[in-house]
Amino acid sequence: MRVRLPLLACLFSAALAAPAWAQTRWDLPAAYPASNFHTENLTQFAADVDRATAGKLKITVHANASLFKAPEIKRAVQGGQAQIGEILLVNYQNEWQIFGADGLPFLADSYDESAKLYKAQKPVLEKKLAEQGMMLLYAVAWPPQGIYVKKPINSAADLKGVKWRAYSPATSRIAELVNAQPVTVQAAELSQAMATGVIESYMSSGSTGYDTKTYEHIKYFYDTQAWLPKNAVLVNKAAFDALDKPTQAALLKAGAEAEARGWALSKSKNTEYLELLKKNGMNVLPPSAQLKADLKKVGDTMLQEWLQKAGPEGQAIVDAYRKP
Repeated sequence: MRVRLPLLACLFSAALAAPAWAQTRWDLPAAYPASNFHTENLTQFAADVDRATAGKLKITVHANASLFKAPEIKRAVQGGQAQIGEILLVNYQNEWQIFGADGLPFLADSYDESAKLYKAQKPVLEKKLAEQGMMLLYAVAWPPQGIYVKKPINSAADLKGVKWRAYSPATSRIAELVNAQPVTVQAAELSQAMATGVIESYMSSGSTGYDTKTYEHIKYFYDTQAWLPKNAVLVNKAAFDALDKPTQAALLKAGAEAEARGWALSKSKNTEYLELLKKNGMNVLPPSAQLKADLKKVGDTMLQEWLQKAGPEGQAIVDAYRKP
């Protein structure tokens, strides 16, 4: 009996440890605060995966660039340092022009148009990401982008020399075309940049304005509805392939649900955020006819420049998007 006791103890320990061996843990780096609707959607997605797989796949969301900074997330997923991650597609336009399609001013300037552009862009995105060892799990549009600025503006000329936050090639180019002064600032550093006077203006959604308490530093928001950039959730293909089939199916289903929920959330939050900005002292204004015309010219210039760089691939996306 004495001889058997250690054996029984070992077997008992092994039985207790068995579920832990079967569990897979993934890290999901994200660039935005935990209170942002994209991050809330990610948290819900992770909970859905946990529930659907009975705890077999656990995804930990690392919000506010706490695991990797925004520009590092794609490489982290590609290299397997993180199994899954959320990126802002337009940030990677210099790597491949198609990533910047939804950052072109006034190409797609409503939720319906943005969804149509995504449909045209998606097959090409999926192909490119597959070549890089990744999968596109889902994508969700930000609310329409407007201009935050410290002073009233009536035309693009009023932005001359203004210190303008640039976070993507497109936002840098807009600054150049309106003669503003571009300063690279990522989302996690935006509040500090405003507080210290590093920037005086930027283009983003009502969501970013509220999250960063922009109203404490900047008092004007012009609702130009210029574009609706998308956040995309990418998965490392090798990590996905290592999951069993039921877990893969649960992940894909939760991703599809997060995409539908995220777009609906973005729409409802847009109205909510603009009201919250007003409540906190922000002047939320429509752009003047002159400002709208000036920005339309900027958009036309940028689309032509983008098409030259993006080549036949870019032209095919724009043609598919514009097809009635």
